[in-house]
Formats: sequence, C-alpha cells, structure tokens
Amino acid sequence: MSFVDPTAPRAARVGTGSQAPPGRPAGPGSAAGQAVELPTTGGRVCFLYIAQEHQTLHSVTAAVELARLRRDVQVDLVATSQTTIDYLQLTVEGLGGSPVGYRLLGPAWLRGLKLAGSTPMKLPMLLANAHLLAGYDVIVTPERTTAALRSFGVRGPRLVYTQHGAGDRGGPFEPRLRKFDLVFAAGPKQRDRMTREGLVTPERCAMVGYPKFDLVDALSTRPSEPFGDDRPVVLYNPHFDPKLSSWPTCGSDILAAFAAQDRYNLIFAPHIRLFGGADPASLRCLAPFLGLPRIHLDLGGPSAIDMTYTRRADLYLGDASSQVYEFLRTRKPCLFLDAHATDWRGKESYRHWTFGPVVEPACDILSEVDAARRTHEAYLNAQDDSFRLTFDITAESSSARAARAIAGLLRERAPSLSLSSAFAALALRPA
Repeated sequence: MSFVDPTAPRAARVGTGSQAPPGRPAGPGSAAGQAVELPTTGGRVCFLYIAQEHQTLHSVTAAVELARLRRDVQVDLVATSQTTIDYLQLTVEGLGGSPVGYRLLGPAWLRGLKLAGSTPMKLPMLLANAHLLAGYDVIVTPERTTAALRSFGVRGPRLVYTQHGAGDRGGPFEPRLRKFDLVFAAGPKQRDRMTREGLVTPERCAMVGYPKFDLVDALSTRPSEPFGDDRPVVLYNPHFDPKLSSWPTCGSDILAAFAAQDRYNLIFAPHIRLFGGADPASLRCLAPFLGLPRIHLDLGGPSAIDMTYTRRADLYLGDASSQVYEFLRTRKPCLFLDAHATDWRGKESYRHWTFGPVVEPACDILSEVDAARRTHEAYLNAQDDSFRLTFDITAESSSARAARAIAGLLRERAPSLSLSSAFAALALRPA
C-alpha cells in the first residue's frame, strides 16, 4: 500500500537546536552568541542522545518532567544530529512545552562523518565533546556507549543509563553497566537480572516503570490507519542482529506470502537499525512489495518507533525485538520465527517466545498466523505474568519517578554544585 522512507525530510523544524543557548529553550529571542546567565544552584542535567531517534522516546518525558518540577535545575536536551534535535523539539512541543534547552554538538565536520548507519560516529563525538559534557552535574543517556566518557577523563558528572526498551535479549546486560552511577529498570525483570549478574548494585538501580508509555498516552489518539478495510493486521517486526533476526533467512518469503493472499493486511516495520543507512542496492529486495494494497512498508519513520503500529496491529510476528512487550500493553496473539534452530526453552533471553507459537522459516506462515490467533487464550497467562514482571506501573507516572531519581543525584552532589557553577557556565557558553 505505502512505503515510509526514514531518510526523507521530517516535518518542518520548530527551532534551530544549535543556536539555542544551553539552558534556554529555542524559539523567539534565541540567537547564537546571546549572553548566558550563570546556572542556577539546582545543578545542570544533560539528556544526551547520540543514536537514532527511537531512543529519545525512553527519556524525553523525564526531562520534561524534571524541567517543569525543578525550575532551579538547568535541563538540556543534547544531540549529535540536527534530525534528532528537530524530533526532540517537536516531541516537547507536542507535550505542551517545557523550559528545556537544546544543544547540537559539534564540530560540524565530525557530524558529517557517518559509517554504516544514519547517525554521527558515537565515540569520536563523545571524545570531541568530553570537555563540554564534563560541565554537567548529571548526564542521562538511553544507550551504553556513553560509558566511554569515563575513559575520556570525564569524572565529575553522574552517569545515568535509562535503557531503551524492556526486552529479554542478553546483549544489554553487559559490563559497561558498571560504569554508570544509576541504572533504570522498567520493572523487576530487568532489576533482578542486572543485580543477579553483578552488573549493578541495588543502590545503583532505580525501578521507574516505562516513561515511553507516558509519552504515548500524552501524544497519541487512535492509531493511524494505513489500510482502507477491516482485515486483521499483522505486524512483522524483525530484529537487526543477523544472529537473532529472521529477516536474512525468510523475510522476503514472508512478504511474498502476504502479498499473494487477501485475508490479512501486513505492516512491515523492522527494527530501525535493520535498514538504517542502507544503500539503494540493499533495498531492491523490497521493490516487488511497493504499491501493494495489503502491505505497508515502514523502515524507520515516526510511526515505526512511537507504538503506532504495535497499538494498531492484531497479531505480532517477530523474533527478538523488545517491541513485543510494547505490543502486549494490550494482550493480543503473537507468533515467533526461529530462524537459527535455537535451543531457547527455559532461557530468560527468550522468555517472550512463551507468548505464542514458535515456528521455523519453512512453515506455511499464513496457516501459522491462523493457528496463533485461534490458540491465543492458551498463552494469556504467560503474557500477563511477564508483562507485570517487565513493567512496574504505579499510580505515579514513570516519567515523574525517573525525574525524582535524577533529582536525587543532584541532592547528593549539592555541596559541590555552587563551587562548579562558574566553571560550568564558561564551559557551556555557545561558541
């Protein structure tokens, strides 16, 4: 039916993130070189984004909450690409605005150096901006590469890792977590695994729920409808890691099977990194499925990351992505593709494969979709139990809990804040 190209221009910019003075929101009156007031005594917090836009959705509401509740704290949204700055500004505007600042990291020539992917190289950008980032009291990040700041001599700021998903894959549970002063957990599942494996201590782990749910609730109405009929919608969401993904083995066959039938609509929205930075040759395999009435392709547009499709779909078809947990915010049928003859039973990295049938690539995928819908009730208990274990949702919003945990780090550092204020003000002045 349609195709969303993640490299196409986004909506019009609402400000120029590189021009807004740190600690002041972009907008009327903001200009490069404008005088910067000394930071307030509450401290300075950097929400740092050095990867794709999907990661911003896991912490931006905490930034907004912190800036609204603690006007004495300077909160900056800092990114390595203008696209991310634009996306953040549109998101904050959609949330009703907030007294946050925006900063686009330089230098421009380094931002332009990109390898296989759509974002500037992470480690060189961190190294080039280590001195600037050292002027903050807390650095909050949704990805683990930022731990390298410790190796680059950045010792003062507290580092907070928010996670950017709540899946089961073992990759995120790794030694770099030990370099963070505080690590968020969406629920007991993440908390217990991190502490059991010695990656964090209970004191350095804050269970805050899932701030992305707050964002979706605040911004979303009824999910958009990519199809003009009432056929059941299947979401195919393969992972990017070739060791886990079903895409290299059977992805094209799955699209072909859905193209040849008329009972289901299919949304193909893989993990944003599967085709991130792909050249035209890599996209040729999708050409036969463009313009088909019952197939919608989205390789990384906003709807692929903001739960639009997980909310709209009637059945989840995937392998290792954490998006299955977002899909199960409403309990619905799941079907999993084991493309690697995995010995998965009883393994916590494959807990989500207990939410529905697990099939091999050679299967009749349409018959398996029928069976997964028919037998969904048999998997409801597993879905319920794992969802509750994954997300600790309370009466207090997850964003407020996250903001409170970050503010707690500022209180711990209170005696040194006034001493560092003048130096930080110099470091954070725009060039």
